[in-house]
Amino acid sequence: MTVFLGMDGGGTKTAFLLTDGEGTTLAESRQPTCSWFDAGTGLVGDVVRAGVDAVTAAAVITPADITSAYFGIPGHGESSRDTPVLDALPAAVLGHDRYSCGNDMLGGWAGSLAGRDGVNVIAGTGSMAYGERGGTAHRVGGWSEVFGDEGSAYWVAVQGLNAFSRMADGRLPRGPLHALVRERVGVTEDLDLIGLVPGVGGRDDHLRQVGDRAADAGDEAAADVLHRAATELTTLVVTTVRALGFPADEPVPVSYSGGLFRAPRLRDEFAAALHAQDAALELVEPRHDPTVGSVLVAMRRAGAPIPERFAADVLAATSSSAAAR
Repeated sequence: MTVFLGMDGGGTKTAFLLTDGEGTTLAESRQPTCSWFDAGTGLVGDVVRAGVDAVTAAAVITPADITSAYFGIPGHGESSRDTPVLDALPAAVLGHDRYSCGNDMLGGWAGSLAGRDGVNVIAGTGSMAYGERGGTAHRVGGWSEVFGDEGSAYWVAVQGLNAFSRMADGRLPRGPLHALVRERVGVTEDLDLIGLVPGVGGRDDHLRQVGDRAADAGDEAAADVLHRAATELTTLVVTTVRALGFPADEPVPVSYSGGLFRAPRLRDEFAAALHAQDAALELVEPRHDPTVGSVLVAMRRAGAPIPERFAADVLAATSSSAAAR
């Protein structure tokens, strides 16, 4: 029996999926984040070991039984010094070299488009776009929350906190966002937020959700943040499409992954921005999640046939009315 393993690392969690050659799930596991820039590359090794041990035990196999694996690691390829170290870590866990490592963006693309040419945009803790056309690949964005990641959940949370500070000062009219942030963070004095920001920060997904709630409640500042996020994400996509050389009249499938897209308002804003930018950009719902995408990468790199259940032939574009909203 052929067995494939996919790992999707992220800013908040790491997901593992073990399947057979037909794409049937054999085991799954959720582990802590393997975002390693602050903690060091050893964190990745620890998370890989925990995840591999969990899925192989659940499937009653050994790591040696895994035909091929792909490990999607956040930040992979973003430090020339550390990339060889990251690439070598799974070997000690698997006991063989039938695996590859890469950036987690690849699993997002492969999953959302089922390996089909096109572009996937990620809006999770960070943001970036990745696409392929005829074997050529290109990435845009993902420059970290310090000076990039525009349109990400982190960026949205920070922009929301900025709007809160302006409302507190009177630089903006106080909308629902002001009270909702106070409720979420648990402050009665606005300035107390300053001392709490390092503890909550932009990685608190609940702060992003506060922005969604505020926008739905009619807060103009919160709605503007989501609108600007959608515009930034659209720019990532359009830049990737141009870099890949898609002809102007060729339809380009565009999909998405990441927690920010769980917000219906953001999805609608993104669909509208994409449609307004270029009618040839066809927004499609993600076919699979990034963990399945990582399994697809493992299969492809092993030269294995892609199971019918994972194929791209049922990708459906969003309706033109939704895209035009």
